[in-house]
Amino acid sequence: MTTPSSQADHGSIRLHVSAPLGAGASVLLEERQARYLGTVMRRSAGDRLRLFNGQDGEWRAVIRDMGKRGVRLEAETQIRPQIAEPDLWLLLSIIKRDALEWAVEKATELGVAEIHPVVTARSQPARPNPERLAAIAVEAAEQCERLSIPRIHAAQPLENLLRGWPEGRPLVAAIERDGAATAPPPLVSGALLVGPEGGFDPRELDVLRRLPFLVAASLGARILRAETAAIVGLALLQRPSEFLNNDA
Repeated sequence: MTTPSSQADHGSIRLHVSAPLGAGASVLLEERQARYLGTVMRRSAGDRLRLFNGQDGEWRAVIRDMGKRGVRLEAETQIRPQIAEPDLWLLLSIIKRDALEWAVEKATELGVAEIHPVVTARSQPARPNPERLAAIAVEAAEQCERLSIPRIHAAQPLENLLRGWPEGRPLVAAIERDGAATAPPPLVSGALLVGPEGGFDPRELDVLRRLPFLVAASLGARILRAETAAIVGLALLQRPSEFLNNDA
């Protein structure tokens, strides 16, 4: 007969923590995670789960204490070492909240390293909440078994971000109806820029095309929604290493 504790040994629960991880390391969960573990998942002392912090790989841990003072875990053995992940950024013009949150979730699943909401001429007026987007990214990372969390930046005007653009980092821009655009090139390190609903303003396009580090790209014959374009673009940029040669 399978007991509840042995079921938990399979490590179906996976949590991101900020504490250092190593054999015997003690981890005190934040209130939200403690409530999730005890009230929602109904776990108890002695049950096991998996932890990761974006630096020390993934660890199997055991619940040592569950009480009024919180939930304390102890890391036991490393399951996976920390590995290098794609160094891809997503620059996404601010779109409707539900679509933006969906894009953040899926971009996290695709391994993006940083997400930059940017303000363009046709962006939605509301500014996204970075803390909410970060929480969505954490949940997505826990679910998809990646070993890190993407960095979510506060929204800023696109021109400000481009003004301090890192030297040597190509920027692939999804520009619809551009006869000069080609398929996105595969990248190990770089960034994808996706415009708002309705596309970039003509004046923005003029500025973008003059940037020496910009690569105009086409995502196909159809005009995609912004959130769809973001996911398609990220998938295409990673196609050789992430999707064809992934032995994990």
